[in-house]
Amino acid sequence: MIRKLKSFCVDYSMLLVLLGLCLFFAVATLDTQMPTGAAAADQMLPDIDSYLEEKKSVLVVTGNAADDQAFVAITKERLARHASLIKFLIGASPQDLRREFEQIVQNDDLPAVIVGTRSVSHWSLLQHRGEKFRALRDVPLLLPRKATSSNFLKPANLKNVAGQSAVFAIIAIGMTLVIITGGIDLSVGSLVALSAVTAAMVIRDLFGGVDAGGGGMMAGIVAAIAVCAVIGCLSGAMITLFGMPPFIVTLATMSIARGLAQILADGQSVYQIPGAFSYLAVGKPFGIPNEVIAMLLLYVFAHIMMAHTTLGRWFYAVGSNREAARLSGVPVGLVLMVAYIASGALAGVGGVLEASRLQSGSPLYGVMYELYVITAVVVGGTSLAGGEGKILGTLFGALAIAVIRNGMNLMNIESYTQGVVMGLLILLAVFTDSLKRGHIVAWIKGLGTRP
Repeated sequence: MIRKLKSFCVDYSMLLVLLGLCLFFAVATLDTQMPTGAAAADQMLPDIDSYLEEKKSVLVVTGNAADDQAFVAITKERLARHASLIKFLIGASPQDLRREFEQIVQNDDLPAVIVGTRSVSHWSLLQHRGEKFRALRDVPLLLPRKATSSNFLKPANLKNVAGQSAVFAIIAIGMTLVIITGGIDLSVGSLVALSAVTAAMVIRDLFGGVDAGGGGMMAGIVAAIAVCAVIGCLSGAMITLFGMPPFIVTLATMSIARGLAQILADGQSVYQIPGAFSYLAVGKPFGIPNEVIAMLLLYVFAHIMMAHTTLGRWFYAVGSNREAARLSGVPVGLVLMVAYIASGALAGVGGVLEASRLQSGSPLYGVMYELYVITAVVVGGTSLAGGEGKILGTLFGALAIAVIRNGMNLMNIESYTQGVVMGLLILLAVFTDSLKRGHIVAWIKGLGTRP
């Protein structure tokens, strides 16, 4: 049992790091603030109901925030039996509230209590109502009571983290295959842009734009992924047939893909796509965004392939020792081609999801994505030397990168400082990889043996 636990901790140490990061940001983003939405309604409704049971009128004032709409909906539903005693001032501005107070005073129709949400709690007119309208001096103001909570652990923020990581994590699957075989793919960020532009332009130019149906949108999706897979195939062919370095080849295809995206879109964003296209990424059939569901399904498939199929073993064999793999009968060229085609196709999937989520295709999408994707893969435990790595480790690495970026945003850390942190994270991951493979220890021992 202890041996299995130790093995799990070694194999999936990134999961423990991810949990540690979540704990850190949960504590670091603790804040004392008023609840909103359903939480505010749950807290305040008993107090409101106590006034209504005495047949006293209530004035409810809310702003335009989405949480305010939830608060109003829940209040109306639970206090429906007292509807005649409640007056709602929904989506109000300070000017609207002033006019309402003037009318109340003029008609001598004072409420027993004024209820406000967090979005209006700071209004001077509410806080100092008695100074400006003497008749309201003794009318109490009921606001949500402040409570300490973590901004990071809010359900909306956790869903945001999952959504932010989905595209990077999907692309990182292909990058993991490439790096395990001993290669690198720098073109994935540009392929995201090319995919988004291709999907949007096919839908706009061939299927009627905003009037396109499901078939037209599917054609755009297939075309975008196919184009990226072809470029991945081009990279793989140059590497396997001509023995060119992966770094140089994918650096070239990165430039080609970005240039093609600029040419196709004429340097502009393509917006003429149906509103229904956004459902592909942000639709929530089970309460979870589709892009997150797609990410999880792809990881399950990739994990099974790498851990339980011959093809998966071939990837590791090629990365560990290419010549030995060839002599053992492994089709090295085919394995490398599959890796780069998969990397291109999955970057295409990421681009389609990006276009769906942002409702447009732009040649500016995907800038620096290759940095985040490679960081996720390396942080997840895949060795840059090839032959070592786990798909689930990459998933944990991608989630860790998303958690770090989200946590730094919540802590109001400047973007340039975030860039420094990401760079240091890459160096740390590479240092750890070198430490695991014994390079650093050997170097230190070598220093000790010098005369």
